[in-house]
Amino acid sequence: MASNVTPAQIARLRLAAQGIFTTSTSPSPGPVDVVRSLTALQGQDFQGALWSIGLRSPASTRASVEAAFNSGQLVRSWPMRGTLHVSAAEDLGWILSLTAERMYKSLATRHRQLDITASDIAHVRELALALLDRSGGKAPREQLLAAFEQAGQYTKAQRGYHFLFVLCLDGTLVQGPINPSGNGNGQYFVSAKQWIRNPRVLPREAALAELGLRYFRGHGPATLRDFQWWAKLTLKDINAALEQLKDQLVTIECNGTRYWLAPETAELLGSKGLRGSVPGARSVLLLPGFDEYLLGYTDRSAALAPHHAPLTVPGNNGMFKATVVTGGQVAGTWRKAQSAPEKQRQLAGVVLPELFGELTPNQHRALATSAAAYARWLKP
Repeated sequence: MASNVTPAQIARLRLAAQGIFTTSTSPSPGPVDVVRSLTALQGQDFQGALWSIGLRSPASTRASVEAAFNSGQLVRSWPMRGTLHVSAAEDLGWILSLTAERMYKSLATRHRQLDITASDIAHVRELALALLDRSGGKAPREQLLAAFEQAGQYTKAQRGYHFLFVLCLDGTLVQGPINPSGNGNGQYFVSAKQWIRNPRVLPREAALAELGLRYFRGHGPATLRDFQWWAKLTLKDINAALEQLKDQLVTIECNGTRYWLAPETAELLGSKGLRGSVPGARSVLLLPGFDEYLLGYTDRSAALAPHHAPLTVPGNNGMFKATVVTGGQVAGTWRKAQSAPEKQRQLAGVVLPELFGELTPNQHRALATSAAAYARWLKP
């Protein structure tokens, strides 16, 4: 396999692997196909997560993505890194079987500070399930917290957040159907056991192999360090997964670092290795904040220049802005206009770009096309 692949090629191969830049004439994947291919995608900004899915499913609309949540095919929970992710409903349980115990142990100190005990968790679990029974099987976050407070479990100082977090970690609750109040910016909590109708159950070794294979197929080229950061598994688990995957993945090198990826992604380099042209060099894309294209790796330098990182994550505070990506490189950020003068500069009535440098005339036209596609996706 080719060595000394450039960082720019790494970035464009990731666009293809993540389904952001289409390289196939196959039918457009549906929302569930998109999420399943990524295994889990960043979901703390729910509106951004919906567009992450829509971007990779060109034939979808916002309504069709929301329908996948309302039908029980997609759910949101905390399966990795203590961060909200969207996953296919049937995948959540086996992912948590690998990750939940380590996350729960990491909470011990904070739970002592919040005076959260095992009996408190058992109490709120009983309260939550009783509330769901009384309310037709679903309840918004505020209603659950109110029920906890009424029963003497105070929820301030993040105590309520931790209750909900743990009840999702242990498989009691999951965020399922869209809550229409608040412009559909959130979801109802439901009973995971009742909502997820056909959960997959995998032995631990098989689950490790599946998680590793799907990560590298959906995110590769990626390093073992990227995978370990993304999944927060032990090095022992990472090595156990890799041992089972060697015949299903290939490797390339960039500046002396080994990257793992799916064979079909590597084929985009061309039969002549480095002389092949990876597609996507002329693409101009609008990614939401917290998209897997940046958040799926611990090393983001292939797509995000170090001097642009402070403009994308101001103050390095973990809040990722929505990005303009040209040829696989972050070339600016974008947002919705606030003032009247800003609205006059908006593209398609929804996108105000804030570019790091000049674009070519062709790139400006492609940016306008991407903005129009986003505007169409937003319509009911």
